[in-house]
Amino acid sequence: MILYFTATGNSLYAAKQLDDELLSIPQEMHRKNRHYKADRIGIVCPLFEFEMPPMVKDFIRGSEFETDYFYVVVTYGMHHGGVAVRTDEFLKSCGIDAGYINTLIMHDNALIVFDMDQQRTLEAGKQVDEHIAQIKADIDAKRTMIQEPEQGEIDFYNGYIEHKKKAGPMYSFPLYRIEDSCISCGTCTKVCPRGCVRLVNGKPVYDYTGCINCMACIQACPVKAIRFASVKEPNPASRYRNVHISLAEIIRANKQDLPEAE
Repeated sequence: MILYFTATGNSLYAAKQLDDELLSIPQEMHRKNRHYKADRIGIVCPLFEFEMPPMVKDFIRGSEFETDYFYVVVTYGMHHGGVAVRTDEFLKSCGIDAGYINTLIMHDNALIVFDMDQQRTLEAGKQVDEHIAQIKADIDAKRTMIQEPEQGEIDFYNGYIEHKKKAGPMYSFPLYRIEDSCISCGTCTKVCPRGCVRLVNGKPVYDYTGCINCMACIQACPVKAIRFASVKEPNPASRYRNVHISLAEIIRANKQDLPEAE
């Protein structure tokens, strides 16, 4: 069993290669009694500012897991910053002794930092499928391993923390603005895993109370009508979704079924 969270399809693609039983964390969050039992239970999710996403942490805190083998795979694009060690510490604080925590390098979808077109040119060199196959072999064999970060990743993470202390967060709210090119399709309302977007008179309106900046909405907009409000993008003409994952799959995973507001 894998419990996953995805915004642009990377983590869903990885999860589909690792197991047949998949449960979406945004959907499971609606269940009052979250008790999961399986021979192996995994969490697959993307890296958010060198941590597991806040929603995934909230999900784990409020869930019970009955298994002999608990594992985590965190997908990332350029640097993982030693996230496996911090994930292990977090899980232990929740009373969970993970047998396996690893990272998987994929396309970096951080629009604030990277040009998506340039990132596409790097995908072949990341050997994603080969790495997934190795991780699957590890999990099938119930290998015990917590990824140890290289010194370069430790240094990168420490540098990021120091920069954040001096410069503040990378983004601020309101995060997005809506261009006149919006076609009122409602895609943004369907892919948001927190139900932060509603259509009001046919136009998206954001409630940032629960926003985790997953960027599912801005990446999925078919006419690129969603823009960052105060951050200059490297390439506002380019967006990303994993080529193996359909928009419909992301909607099924994240849709919160919010009605249009009057």
